[in-house]
Amino acid sequence: MRITVLTVPGCPNAVPAAERVTAALAGRAVELELVVVHDRAQAAAHGMNGSPTILLDGADPFAPAGAEPSLSCRLYRDADGIVSGVPGEAALREALTAAGLPSERLAAVESSVPPPA
Repeated sequence: MRITVLTVPGCPNAVPAAERVTAALAGRAVELELVVVHDRAQAAAHGMNGSPTILLDGADPFAPAGAEPSLSCRLYRDADGIVSGVPGEAALREALTAAGLPSERLAAVESSVPPPA
């Protein structure tokens, strides 16, 4: 599985989103990449629905129906109604499982997540 965190330059939730994904992975090995998106054309090409957007094998499991590409700040609502700039760890675990990531623990998480520019 490939996990991509799409973000705009300077987004304060980019690194926390990558950290939350890593925590939800619980040691399962995947490719994790941070991509900085600079314009609407890039947002459309990558499937970005606000910053940060988390893609699992290119799909956004948290996108509302009819979402348009956006460079805006993105908010996530958890099961308790709490709003945050990153999805909750439980929601991420559910999305990872639904996307077909095996639940067994593997060696280590490969990560190429540099700090955002």
